[in-house]
Amino acid sequence: MKFRPLHDRVVVRRAEGDLMSKGGIMIPDTAKEKPQEGEVIAVGPGLRDESGKLVPLDVKTGDAILFGKWSGTEIRIDGEDLLIMKEADIMGIFEKTEGATRKVA
Repeated sequence: MKFRPLHDRVVVRRAEGDLMSKGGIMIPDTAKEKPQEGEVIAVGPGLRDESGKLVPLDVKTGDAILFGKWSGTEIRIDGEDLLIMKEADIMGIFEKTEGATRKVA
């Protein structure tokens, strides 16, 4: 990808939603809720504080994150649907635990 977000913005690939309900009913695309989880694809350099010092972001490329339901702006880069949002819209990072695997996208 040849896109670099500015300031405290982050580019996120949204996780795939469930195709079936817990009861086994197939959910059509129009009725599915968009997942609030994703993977960080690119991050900006950070914001500057009052003294002009650059404050880097807490998230990094590859982090699995949880973000708000209405967070971000949908964009299309290289034919892929992505989200661009401010770091403040991210609620948390999923920690990698030993022995557990979590596939986000």
